[in-house]
Amino acid sequence: MIDDYDAFLFDLDGVITPTVDLHMRAWQETFDEVFARHGAEPYRESDYYRSLDGRPRFDGVATLLEARGISLPPGEAGDDGLDTVTGIGNRKNRAFTEVLERDGIEPYPGSLRLLDQLAGRPLAIVSSSRNADAVLRAAGLRDRFPVVVDGTVADREGLPGKPAPDTFVRAAELLGHRPERAAAFEDAVSGVAAAHAGGFGLVVGVDRGTGADALRAAGAGVIVNDLEELVR
Repeated sequence: MIDDYDAFLFDLDGVITPTVDLHMRAWQETFDEVFARHGAEPYRESDYYRSLDGRPRFDGVATLLEARGISLPPGEAGDDGLDTVTGIGNRKNRAFTEVLERDGIEPYPGSLRLLDQLAGRPLAIVSSSRNADAVLRAAGLRDRFPVVVDGTVADREGLPGKPAPDTFVRAAELLGHRPERAAAFEDAVSGVAAAHAGGFGLVVGVDRGTGADALRAAGAGVIVNDLEELVR
């Protein structure tokens, strides 16, 4: 199936590495404090999948605040408090970075086996995270991906984040392949929607907890629980 395609574009968190666990922990710690301040309904794991998963960090913060009826100003780039959207996003990122530096990260074994199978083929990471480079280096995978389009690249090039298709399309362009000849691998509804909107020939939804129905509705043509299932 995947051998029919010329290039392979992967989301990072939840597809290649289990960093979603670190992200979820950092988001919960941050929003527990935010919601307590505002007397809002407590943070739930479902909030991550509905509002945060796959979105650029500050977009996710704004989306979840809106869902709780909390209005905060955007803030400035250097904010580190909990009174602005930017400050909340920066606080979460600091918590995530501390855990990553302390504990490191190992790739999913099944994902590593698929990457081994695809060695020498055009590979890219397409991630909303601004930490993609650090995560790849911590996992010992940076050299596997000649193209990384992450939140930092998107900001620099003015690319809208997922669910817009622009980051996926840009990564395919940098690899030198048309989207219809490429396969995209995503675990988030917003990421699947982005790849589908970009016209990718194969969109694989990796169900790490989002739910197969939600991934299929967003545009996934194939659903797997682990990339191991695609190894021949």
